[in-house]
Amino acid sequence: MILAGDIKKGVCLRLDDNKIWVVIDFLHKKPGKGNTVMITKLRNVEDGRVLERTWIVSAKLEDVTVSHQQFQYLYKEGNDMVFMNTETFEQVNIAKDLITGGDFLKEGETMVMASIDDQTGAILTAEAPIKIVLKVTYTEPGLKGDTATNATKPAKLETGVEIRVPLFINEGDLIEVDTRDGSYVSRKS
Repeated sequence: MILAGDIKKGVCLRLDDNKIWVVIDFLHKKPGKGNTVMITKLRNVEDGRVLERTWIVSAKLEDVTVSHQQFQYLYKEGNDMVFMNTETFEQVNIAKDLITGGDFLKEGETMVMASIDDQTGAILTAEAPIKIVLKVTYTEPGLKGDTATNATKPAKLETGVEIRVPLFINEGDLIEVDTRDGSYVSRKS
């Protein structure tokens, strides 16, 4: 059990409908009169529905234990990506569109997944590392003297993703990419 006043982002709760919800946002609110309340925004683990609930801070709620485990990306299978638990060697298929930054993963990359410790073992979050170093496989050469502004050009990376990079980036360069939005961060040597 957890008190509503102790809720933080990422906490999982089992509500009256016996479904599991993860807290995606919360706000402590102390009105001029009455009890302090906790306003939360929750996402359903199964179907992704979002709802807003308000509790007084002393309300007791049923929390769900979440475990974080290392998984290694193995290969793509149709619209799924196949991962292996690095401790148990169990393989898990996850739909590509459910993984934040999944387009930037190379085979062999490791990432942390949060899952529920119950009979379902449902995956809550699967996020690629925030920054990944990738090789540029194709880009047009930059024109000399065309650097008066922050001009960019398209570049194809080793994972097949195309992003915008500065003009000084050449084919074969290693670059660091932010997987959250697909933006160029820096050139690596």
